[in-house]
Amino acid sequence: MKLYNVAYSGNSYKVRLLLAQLGIACEIVEVDILRGASRTPEFLNINPNGRTPVLDDDGFVLAESNAILTYLARGTKFLPDDRQKFALVFQWLCFEQYSHEPYIATSRFWLQHKPDTTERLAVLAARRDGGWAALKVMEDHLGKNDFFVGDYSIADIALFAYTHVSHEGGFPLDDFPKIQGWIERVKAEPGFIPMS
Repeated sequence: MKLYNVAYSGNSYKVRLLLAQLGIACEIVEVDILRGASRTPEFLNINPNGRTPVLDDDGFVLAESNAILTYLARGTKFLPDDRQKFALVFQWLCFEQYSHEPYIATSRFWLQHKPDTTERLAVLAARRDGGWAALKVMEDHLGKNDFFVGDYSIADIALFAYTHVSHEGGFPLDDFPKIQGWIERVKAEPGFIPMS
């Protein structure tokens, strides 16, 4: 098994975290996206969308981080068999990619890797409300639940990846004690590995 990876990417990290918690050995292939390595003909042959992570499982190639999580978690405790819980996990995976990642992760990338310009200020400003709204949804849910769907699952892994570094995107968690508690519970899970 081979993972095309960006070390500082939450989307890559969530896959590495699940692999570690499943005890699956995997060759890590670093892709320098800042130097265009995901836009080369060689990489585009692997993933025509030019994005990481990409998992190659003995010739079966799969892109999109949450699809990879689902593929790896099927038949394990990280993806419930119960029909309703299964659907709820997917609800949170969709929330992560549609209502969370575009605001929090994108802000983090712009703050860490783009020059301080008026364009960057505009991009960050446009993402403030969406990021805070996503964190409020999470805080409210975690006020009544230890994890997102029953026991620890790929819903938690997906949301943990960018939430635990949300301060790097300008979203400090000082006013989100329930999220802070959940972050500590995730870190206490067997097989946990840090982002870097």
